[in-house]
Amino acid sequence: MAKYSLELKLKIIHEYLEGKGGYGFLAKKYAVKNEIQVRRWVNSYREFGEEGLFRKRQNQNYSVQFKMDAIELYQTTELSYREVANHLGMNNPALIANWMRMFRAEGMSGLSKTKGRPSILPKKKEEKKTKKETLEERDRIKELEKQVRSLQIENAFLKELRKLRKQEAQQRRKNQSHESSTASEDRSN
Repeated sequence: MAKYSLELKLKIIHEYLEGKGGYGFLAKKYAVKNEIQVRRWVNSYREFGEEGLFRKRQNQNYSVQFKMDAIELYQTTELSYREVANHLGMNNPALIANWMRMFRAEGMSGLSKTKGRPSILPKKKEEKKTKKETLEERDRIKELEKQVRSLQIENAFLKELRKLRKQEAQQRRKNQSHESSTASEDRSN
């Protein structure tokens, strides 16, 4: 990733804000990787001032709860990833997109994964915890499967009941129309 000085970033931002060029033009003019980078700088400057332009020297670790709050905010509002990041005081909306992708693929467990390479020798505590979790998960899955089967049976019953009621209503209509036609024949004689 290319490193750009604070002075260069500020110069580009001020030119953009003064209307001296768009994102693409300024990116080409100052040999910035792409216009998205310029857009990020402008947004960070607008939201956080000069503080938003400083590179973070350490990676921020976010709790699972914080990640879930960010995902919930994204899903329950019509905010973009950038707007959610601004709302939460984050400078990197791509993190929220990654959390969203992991959450959709793996659920809550995807958000709690640690970064980096796993250790070569598994720890005994982790093995016991994993076995316990898998047993609990299996029991939970069995319970959910029972609920699904029960709901499927109930659904099939209700469909059949609805079908029978429709048939009865059609039969009643048929009988009523037959009776009214025989009654009209009797009157004509």
